[in-house]
Amino acid sequence: MQRLNLRAFFTLIHRWVGLTLALFLIVAGLTGAVTSWDHELDEWLNADIMETPGRGLLLEPLALAAAVEADDPRVQVSYITLALEEGHAASFFVRPLVNPATGQPFVLDYDDVFVDPVTAKITGRRDSQAVSLSRRSLMPFLRTVHYSLHIPAFWGTDRWGYWLMGCVALLWLLDSFVALCLTTPRRLRIRSDAVPVQRSPSSWWQRWKPSWLLRWKAGGYKLNFDLHRAGGLWVWGVIIVVAFTSFSLNLYREVFYPVMSLVSKTTPGPYETQTPAPLGRYVPPTIGFAQALRVATAEAVNRNYEYPPSGIYYGGDFAFYNVSFFDPADESGAMGMGLSNLYIDAKDGSVLGEYRPWQGTAADVFVQLQLPLHSGRLLGMPGRILMSFMGVMVAMLSVTGIVIWARKRRSRRQIAKRKTDTLLHTAKAIN
Repeated sequence: MQRLNLRAFFTLIHRWVGLTLALFLIVAGLTGAVTSWDHELDEWLNADIMETPGRGLLLEPLALAAAVEADDPRVQVSYITLALEEGHAASFFVRPLVNPATGQPFVLDYDDVFVDPVTAKITGRRDSQAVSLSRRSLMPFLRTVHYSLHIPAFWGTDRWGYWLMGCVALLWLLDSFVALCLTTPRRLRIRSDAVPVQRSPSSWWQRWKPSWLLRWKAGGYKLNFDLHRAGGLWVWGVIIVVAFTSFSLNLYREVFYPVMSLVSKTTPGPYETQTPAPLGRYVPPTIGFAQALRVATAEAVNRNYEYPPSGIYYGGDFAFYNVSFFDPADESGAMGMGLSNLYIDAKDGSVLGEYRPWQGTAADVFVQLQLPLHSGRLLGMPGRILMSFMGVMVAMLSVTGIVIWARKRRSRRQIAKRKTDTLLHTAKAIN
């Protein structure tokens, strides 16, 4: 009885947690399936501004950044693409400067500028934060929806969406273990007066085997149930990885890294040791991009970095430059384990720390693996295909779960109605 009650309790937990998370997981799954190919789709949709006609000597990235700022005096560059490629536009992110007339930042309708690296001609602009399904903003919009539902900032923070999806991921992770337990066979009960039956050690596994199979000819409801149960078992291990990395990435500063630091030795960098400026505040740098880049380039040579700098970023929420190093031709790109970073103090140009893949303590490497595992890019193209497939599977498991609940709910209501009708009929007969 106790075991049956426990199974009923787990069933109740799985039902209501699953229903609570279903719509979130459908959105996250489908957007994740698409954004596994974000760069390719983005370039296909926006070939008119991302493919450039200029051929010849590539200009200096800092000169291109200056051209962007000269074209619109209201903006200041915050990210510079350093790995330039002939025939492919370089991307520069910008932030609005303060309007002297109002004391407030200028209102811009874009934050991403594309420039021909040969001619310095601006080929296009877009707002990567726009809530829009237009071809210009579609892929940035889907990426933002995937990890934060594009929930806007309020009450002094823009982290609400991250917190929400991080909590969804944590509940999903815990519920996945509950779901696994519910697929296991019940313990066989033998009457006390029955003759003991000798069972082979494999009998439990034989009874679990049907949970892994699909009954293709058993009808729509049973097939739907099997897709939910067997489908979840087939990809259960990958679900655990995706759910855990979703939680760790979204709640990195709030939960994941502090817990990791308590249970294992970690090497904190400036993102872990510095407190970001309040939302809307900008910390002006003392040194510029040029000096920060010179320091980072020299330091990278001393540290034997494999690749030259590929991008440099200063957001103003932290008082340091983030200089990234990776091979742009590498399929894993900046989302795999081929990425290195140097952090340059924006006040004095000193090196505050670095991010080196596969280096540091075991906990450091585990932290480094979170994004490459979540994106699948740790495994290159097969990993990206797997994560795209997993996005569809997560959506399918959520939909089939809703169908199971709806069918059972309808069945329970029909049974209750029949009981009520029977009682009413009996009462009328007695009267």
